[in-house]
Amino acid sequence: MRVAILAHEQFPGRAKTAVGVLRYGTDDVVAVLDRERAGTAVGDHLDDIDAEIPVVASAADAPDFDALYIGIAPIGGGFDASWRPDVRTAIERGADVVSGLHYFLSDDQEFTSLADEYGVELRDVRQPPADLTVADGIARDLDAEIVLTVGTDCSTGKMTTTLELVEAAREAGLDAGFVPTGQTGIMIAGDGIPIDRTISDFTAGAAERLVATAAEDHDYLFVEGQGSILHPAYSPVTCGLLHGTQPDWLVLCHEAGRKRVHGYEDFAIPEPSAVADQYLSLAEPVAPTTLLGGALNTSHLDGGAAETAIDDYADELGVPVVDPVRQSAAPIVEQL
Repeated sequence: MRVAILAHEQFPGRAKTAVGVLRYGTDDVVAVLDRERAGTAVGDHLDDIDAEIPVVASAADAPDFDALYIGIAPIGGGFDASWRPDVRTAIERGADVVSGLHYFLSDDQEFTSLADEYGVELRDVRQPPADLTVADGIARDLDAEIVLTVGTDCSTGKMTTTLELVEAAREAGLDAGFVPTGQTGIMIAGDGIPIDRTISDFTAGAAERLVATAAEDHDYLFVEGQGSILHPAYSPVTCGLLHGTQPDWLVLCHEAGRKRVHGYEDFAIPEPSAVADQYLSLAEPVAPTTLLGGALNTSHLDGGAAETAIDDYADELGVPVVDPVRQSAAPIVEQL
């Protein structure tokens, strides 16, 4: 399928859905929409992505595509009115629209009327199943080793790390499965449950359902983490994942040099070793877990500074640490 990805004014730094689909999706991306960077190419911004994919100003400027992905995940998951012409154009060109926002396109009267007129589909991937229930507390009894990525903050690379761990595990001969819990992971994998959209009482139950289903097919499960247990807004979803999946292992994700919670700069991030201890302590009464490794986002550092930051992070945590984009995640997987 040929897709265009909407990422206005946010590509690549704050368009993590766009970057995730570009890096790990199987669809043919024909264009990225970003008004501020129109006329450039994806490779001008991401060294590891095909340099030939154009960045264009609007859906009208993109080559033919079958689906438009909303590639931005703003705080609160709202829909920006400035995106409306692009969604309208995509529908009128006969393309489906795939969104991971909390704002459901299928509830938008203009878009649903146009979709009916042009015979296209509006897919809101953040719509959870209707039959979720509370957790039974059985994840630790599953016949699989469960690894959960956790973070010192949001947007520290949990999804990227999880996918890189899956790849490294498979290369090592392990029967590994990816468990998507957020909109980007679901767009990449084609299934999953958007944990941050579930009723609070059912969050752990949704997480438990995901690992129980995946354990039927795989020996090692790598669960995409969400938020941070210390985040002033998003800690509930993190706690639900921790207690619902009852992981055997944790991998702590952090961005080198980040000292304040992104978007909530009044809140300091403790030292990562202290955050790791918080996760282990919170897991203990439900299902004790162990820190397997650390993942460090060093994308803003040059090679020498990145190596130093990785070494320092490893010394602090006392476990293997990698930048999963610059390096292989194999040293973490080897601990299994």
